Amino acid sequence: MKEIEQLLIRPTETFKLSSFDPNDTFGKKREHLDSEVDKLKLIMASLQYKLYVENERSLLIIIQGMDASGKDGIVRHVISAFNPISCTVKSFKAPTTDEIAHDFLWRVHNAVPRKGFVGVFNRSHYEDVVEVRVQNLVPKSVWFPRFDQIKQFEKMLAENKIKILKFFLHISKQEQKQRLHDRLSHPDKRWKVNVEDYKKRKKWPEYMTAYTDAIINCTMNEAPWYVIPANYKWFRNWAVAKIITNALTEMKIKYPKSPPHHKKINV
Repeated sequence: MKEIEQLLIRPTETFKLSSFDPNDTFGKKREHLDSEVDKLKLIMASLQYKLYVENERSLLIIIQGMDASGKDGIVRHVISAFNPISCTVKSFKAPTTDEIAHDFLWRVHNAVPRKGFVGVFNRSHYEDVVEVRVQNLVPKSVWFPRFDQIKQFEKMLAENKIKILKFFLHISKQEQKQRLHDRLSHPDKRWKVNVEDYKKRKKWPEYMTAYTDAIINCTMNEAPWYVIPANYKWFRNWAVAKIITNALTEMKIKYPKSPPHHKKINV
């Protein structure tokens, strides 16, 4: 637990992404963590079922990171533990014309999980304070106030019994270069790469600054940010699975009590 707490960004602390080593594994070995992830996924599935049956609260998991940081990998290797009957995964792309005509949180609120469900955002409303800032799509007078708007939005969700976990998958620029190269070498992954991925690499420092500001301005007790060292995929998977399992456990989810009239039913 203490190791995982090192990844938690608290509202009152000074924070810089540069202080986190994307190669960090806490000295753990892959063979040990791979087997532990399998056990954690079984616990996740069991707790998800209880959450679904309880039908009082929900869990929202937000995944952010640079291209090739492992967002899809987390969905495939960790989120796959959840039964799709009560788990939704939403991938936010560039906003449509209709979405642009509304406030930036409109499309996000519509995707928030209902009671009893787990919802996963693969990219999220944080694109509206990172991507738009780095690419100069809107002025500072637009993106900067969004920090407070996001905090108010997430506080509202928390007050409505939605547990929020936010993960930034932290990889190095060199690791991203290798992963993009590997994608080009595999026909089944080549489609993921486009010229924009390489253009964005030229603005790596700007992205790191924008993410640092987004994390420190929007981490809250109600909706904490975790920075996950993600150069090693097996450690990334374990850290995210461990945090999700801990959060679900701490929710102390209980099966609902049977109504009194059930006791009178003779089978």
